[in-house]
This record gives sequence, structure tokens and C-alpha cells, in this order.
Amino acid sequence: MKTASTAAFAAAGALSAALTMGALTATPAAAADMEKCYGVSLAGENDCAAGPGTSCQGTSTIDYQSNAWKLVPAGTCTSIETPFGNGSLEDSDSNVPA
Repeated sequence: MKTASTAAFAAAGALSAALTMGALTATPAAAADMEKCYGVSLAGENDCAAGPGTSCQGTSTIDYQSNAWKLVPAGTCTSIETPFGNGSLEDSDSNVPA
């Protein structure tokens, strides 16, 4: 009985490690197909960067905040239209909270 339990435990550990490694290696590949696009997210829906005094994800306070970015498919950022112009690959202070 002990041998069966040990084998099952080892198999579960191997499966867990394989799944973890698969998840870790999938993330960089997926990120490579994405780019940071500033000024396209709605308030509270940014992926990161939202100016001084903010911590990161979900901290933008206005729609299309120009110093907050959202990950978008690579090559699409500057074609995304907003009420303040197209998305940008660089942050700016053109539409930031007062």
C-alpha cells in the first residue's frame, strides 16, 4: 500500500511541476504578442502606470488617461481611436486628472 501511495504522490508532483512550467513559459510568449498602449483604457481598467501617486493596475481615475497603459495586440495601438485621439506607444500629460 505504501508503494502505491508513494507512486501516486510522485505522479501528482510531476504533473503539478509540468503544469507550472507550462504556465510560466506561456506567459512570456503571450506577452511578446502584446504592446503597452497609452490612453485607451477606461477609468479603473488600466493594466499599469497611471501617474504619480498610483500603485498600478486599475488605478486610472479617468477614461482614456494618457499616462495609463493597457496591453493590446502588437501593432494595433496607434489605430485605436478614442475621443482624445489615437492610442499612443508613449505616455503623455495630454489627458490626466486635474
